[in-house]
Amino acid sequence: MLLDLCVCEILDKQGAAKIRVYSTKQKFKKLVTVIEGIDKAQIDSTTKELKHKLACGGTAKDGIIILQGDHKRRVAEALKALGYPADSIEVAERW
Repeated sequence: MLLDLCVCEILDKQGAAKIRVYSTKQKFKKLVTVIEGIDKAQIDSTTKELKHKLACGGTAKDGIIILQGDHKRRVAEALKALGYPADSIEVAERW
């Protein structure tokens, strides 16, 4: 019953630092989208949701999310839909 009233997850997302989204090339000149700044407690669930919403492969390691393909614009919208504040999401061409 008390867990139903808990807003801890919402507060974690609102208090998040800057989230940086950018694309880069990996092995064999393949484009990947990198997301930095997601709280480590939320990174696994956020990765799973992003992979599902964007229909792509990806992984979370060393505190960053790497998605296969160029999804910069779509990631920003998906993060907003997951509850992350729009003013904390920064999309760059390259980092």
